[in-house]
Amino acid sequence: MYFMALATDYDGTLAHNGLVSASTLAALEKLKRSGRKLILVTGRELPDLKEAFREIGMFDKVVAENGALIYTPASEEERTLSPSPSTDLVDRLKKRGVKPLSVGRSIVATWEPHQATVLDVIKKLGLELEIVFNKGAVMILPSGTNKATGLAAALADLTLSPTNVVAVGDAENDHAFLRAAGLSAAVANALPAVKETADLVTKGARGKGVEELIQKLIKLDHLIVRKRSRGVLLGTARDKNVYLSPVETVLIAGSSGIGKSTLATALTERLVEKELQFCIFDPEGDYDGLRGAVPLGNASSAPGKDQLLELVDKQGTNVVVNGLALKVEERPDFFAELLPGLGSVRYRTARPHWLIIDEAHHLLPKKREDTRAVLSLELPGTVLITVHPEAISTGVLRLVTAVIALGPKAKDVIKTFCKETDLKAPKDIPTPEGNRVLLWRPRDDKKPFTVKPVEPDQSLKRHSRKYAEGELDEAGSFYFTGPKKAMNLRAHNLIIFARMAEGVDDKTWEYHLRAGDYSKWFRQQIRDKELARETAEAEKDKRLSPEQSRKRVLEAVRRRYTAPASAPEK
Repeated sequence: MYFMALATDYDGTLAHNGLVSASTLAALEKLKRSGRKLILVTGRELPDLKEAFREIGMFDKVVAENGALIYTPASEEERTLSPSPSTDLVDRLKKRGVKPLSVGRSIVATWEPHQATVLDVIKKLGLELEIVFNKGAVMILPSGTNKATGLAAALADLTLSPTNVVAVGDAENDHAFLRAAGLSAAVANALPAVKETADLVTKGARGKGVEELIQKLIKLDHLIVRKRSRGVLLGTARDKNVYLSPVETVLIAGSSGIGKSTLATALTERLVEKELQFCIFDPEGDYDGLRGAVPLGNASSAPGKDQLLELVDKQGTNVVVNGLALKVEERPDFFAELLPGLGSVRYRTARPHWLIIDEAHHLLPKKREDTRAVLSLELPGTVLITVHPEAISTGVLRLVTAVIALGPKAKDVIKTFCKETDLKAPKDIPTPEGNRVLLWRPRDDKKPFTVKPVEPDQSLKRHSRKYAEGELDEAGSFYFTGPKKAMNLRAHNLIIFARMAEGVDDKTWEYHLRAGDYSKWFRQQIRDKELARETAEAEKDKRLSPEQSRKRVLEAVRRRYTAPASAPEK
């Protein structure tokens, strides 16, 4: 479920002449039974609203006084968000003959044509106040108070994001909260200016329009209106923007070092821009230093499950879960243990809006088939990143709605995906050139096409913590054996390598140095061409003593990998 709540205006939207019809009430009850929240957003004062609308208890939150007051019907708690009205203002308006004049907890209200008098009094008193018009009503409020700020406060109480809210209204004072919502609707009787900016206009007026909206919302959810701006910008193709739907399950695959993490980083920047919450599962430390996210875990300390759930429960908090401290064989269990709690948060709040799962073949391996539920289409917004799509759980692969393939073997990625999911591979798959990527949606009839992806504003030091402090597997480790194979010392990361290099005898050091073993390991396993190049120069320089060559190589290692990792300035 993508849209978790309906926020509706009262007069002229939900109600006609102050009353809500039985059929509209029934529609609201049906929406509540679907698991969604109801929020009433009105300019009315609370006592007046309670008198007019006896069924107010069906709403989870009420935003009254045009955003100045939050009321919770279940507990009858009232909370003002703005200061009380100025007594000088009220007294002066009464003396100037402004009638009728209503004074609430924060709002002061009257009717046209008293707006000129109101403005004159505010000016003479030197007060910082706003005047809001609403179909003849003149509302005076503290500066910065409107239906959008009130809705934001109500949603914070419900731990919901504005992105996952549908808002409906009809008049001038509804503009603010309609703009704030993920989808805005105007009833048929709404002012032309409100209709013009709304994503959807109902055929029915007032309550009938709300009933129509509710019916569509329950039936279609995120498909109620195909609003491209709700998606995430991937890049451009044929001079047009290409978006990922907010409910996509995306597979990003390609050979190692081809740019998968770079693309994911660019996507996180777009998510931050749109205030969409994300959680990255980062087994290899690729996203160390990512802007706009809270890091959890590091190379020496495993991330805490309870702390993660506490963080993602906070609206607007993005999290990078660093799994370097976990052994490869521990990662699937760790991730599987997180799924129920994470699924509960997503079921309740539709957040995090996006899960980004790097090295997905480690976290969702083929041998485990108990992870499909949390990635179901009822919990949309997932990115799976891998070098080995064939090693991912088949059940998970079958949920994929978009395949993004990178590199010269992009065609093979799509063919492998089709083989694993029993789909027929498309014909005439183009080869992406330069920095372009291949995009294919297997559930569409369209052929794969190339996209020029957006570039990230930040650059992250790829795998720096993995290679410095993590644990490479046996095949990827360096082994000090010496010329006579008298030893077999395994260095599973660069810190261990440096310590061992300082401790081995000169003959052992020289043996591997002159054989080019160090630069070969740096190039093939650490995948650092610059470190390999610098080391190769030391390996070829016969003038260097063992002490000098050892110092030069280890200084190059420490300069790159043992300093604190950060995102370098661009």
